[in-house]
Amino acid sequence: MKSMTKTEGRLLIALAAVLIQLMLAGTGVAEVVDRIVAQVNDDIITMSELQHMGKTYEAQAGVKPTGPDAKKMQREMLEALIDRKLAKAEAKRRGIVVSDKEIDAAMAQFKQRNNIADDETFAKGLAQAGLSVKEFKQQLVDQMTQERMLVMVAGTKASVSDTEVRRLYDQQFKKGGTQLHIVTLRMPFPPGATEALKEETKQKAETIVNAVKRGESLAEAAGKLSLKTSDVGFVAQSDLDPRLAEYLDKLKPKEVAPILTQEGIQLMQVMGRRSGEARSFEAAAPEIRRILQQQEMEKYFAEWVKTLRDKAHIKIML
Repeated sequence: MKSMTKTEGRLLIALAAVLIQLMLAGTGVAEVVDRIVAQVNDDIITMSELQHMGKTYEAQAGVKPTGPDAKKMQREMLEALIDRKLAKAEAKRRGIVVSDKEIDAAMAQFKQRNNIADDETFAKGLAQAGLSVKEFKQQLVDQMTQERMLVMVAGTKASVSDTEVRRLYDQQFKKGGTQLHIVTLRMPFPPGATEALKEETKQKAETIVNAVKRGESLAEAAGKLSLKTSDVGFVAQSDLDPRLAEYLDKLKPKEVAPILTQEGIQLMQVMGRRSGEARSFEAAAPEIRRILQQQEMEKYFAEWVKTLRDKAHIKIML
């Protein structure tokens, strides 16, 4: 199998972050309209949307909940989807629109930020993460709409003191940012794969993970199955989506984390960590203030969505 280039590896890391963000935001494109699981005013939520959200959860955790845990997670996902529907409807009522020009600019920025040289590489990376270009564009629209709604509703409500900025600087920025040395292994499902073939791929991934736990390198374990890893090199932790960074930060040195997508499995290994150059308080303060303001806005936004629920007609049929 042809090994990934460093650029393709970085794209998959970025897309893994997108999948995690979508899971938490509740975004999803239903592939098949099967049955309705909830009614939100004049809108509906289908089981397909709920299942899609479940796959993005698996992308973050690398595991599939079973039994009571699966039922609990499914209900939490449904509640998140209801909130998402309410917020999107309110955004439409207020005339919030994202133009094609803005989407194209966001696409270009994403490719530039992740060093994607051409559209072919971009489309290939999306496919490996289980997304089409059209789906990715829709997700960008949803994210940008949500961000504008967030600013409109909570932009003037977030207040951050200098003391809070200084505290976060001392905790996370004073000693310099952390850089992660990441190695990835892509294990796509065969085209048109049956559940049996998908399970076979998962078993291979488990075999590799267990081999690494016994002391083999990821490259050695993959090589026994005629697979090749991609060394992405050092990546600044601050350049990763915070949720992906938090996920990887929990890994022990050389531990392998599986990320399950619709199209296959991606194994990610943190080979090592190193400290970046320390930043002065003056240089870091604007970024820290933005981070804290974003957190405060999200808290207020969540409370605002609760008021929409109180006024809405919601019927759950799960």
